Amino acid sequence: MLSTFCNVHYRMIPPIARRGLFLAPLLWLAGCNTVVLNPSGDIAAQQAHLVVVSTLLMLLIIVPVMFLICLFAWRYRKSNTSAEYKPDWDHSTKLELLIWGAPLLIIIVLGLITWIYTHLLDPYRPLSRIDEHRPVAAGVKPLEVQVVAMDWKWMFIYPEQGIATVNELVTPIDVPVVFKMTSSTVMNAFYIPALAGMVYTMPGMETQLNAVMNKVGVYDGFSSNYSGAGFSDMKFKYHGVSQGDFDSWVAKTRASGALTRAEFQALDKPTIKHPIMHFGSVDKGLYDLVLNRCVAEGSVCMNHTMMLDANRNKAAAAAKALPKDDVCTTDVAAATAQPTRKE
Repeated sequence: MLSTFCNVHYRMIPPIARRGLFLAPLLWLAGCNTVVLNPSGDIAAQQAHLVVVSTLLMLLIIVPVMFLICLFAWRYRKSNTSAEYKPDWDHSTKLELLIWGAPLLIIIVLGLITWIYTHLLDPYRPLSRIDEHRPVAAGVKPLEVQVVAMDWKWMFIYPEQGIATVNELVTPIDVPVVFKMTSSTVMNAFYIPALAGMVYTMPGMETQLNAVMNKVGVYDGFSSNYSGAGFSDMKFKYHGVSQGDFDSWVAKTRASGALTRAEFQALDKPTIKHPIMHFGSVDKGLYDLVLNRCVAEGSVCMNHTMMLDANRNKAAAAAKALPKDDVCTTDVAAATAQPTRKE
């Protein structure tokens, strides 16, 4: 009954409108955010260009193959008696060269492009340009931002300005920025699609990202690596502002409270949808303490432990390399023997 009702109403729809119904699912794509292919930062723009070029190169194979599938199905259909019939055909040198040569050439080109961009867009590599028309001026020092991934929030420390924030990042446009990143808990991933590709953060390790924002605006930043219950809300707003607005924001932030080691330990406790926070001063070397996992008073820093281990290993290796006569040993028998008395 229901199917009959639906069929009757479907037939009442004009033919042109019925054909359009098949395109209706495409309306869902109208809400897609194409920030990855239309970013505002130069590094992300170069990455988007790489995606487009790679896709077009692959389509050089995919489109002809799809076309030939349809052509062969039509040309050699059962009802086409005019098509040439060769039941004993089994080889064509030209066809083999085309089938294997074209994909091989495209793979070589893709490999070359990938190799070039892998080095050109290395996140550890200092920037050589602001955008495609402007190189980085000689002597320009990048802005340093220290990033700490926490459960489930982001902390940003500005060592040169002596301030820090939680879940808010602000940098001036057209100024190179070097992000030094670590995690206080589990592995995470720092990602601002409009700025650059994602970079992982790991406890006890430091990763880096060199990038630049070219347009004033407010952009989304988030974690792109699952890290627990609050992962979905581990987001922050990134503000690209003018140099003057950045200086004003820094001056305003300096009027906030202090970020001490004790305050950091309190913040390090897991929270979900943590509010934005500002700190007008930061304990000296706090980021290094987080990196070396020794924020708590009295704890031994990881880099100090590794240095002691390296020195012990170096001393042991040096001792093994010395001749036995040059190594100081204690002769227990001689040391404990009683002296002989001469008569």
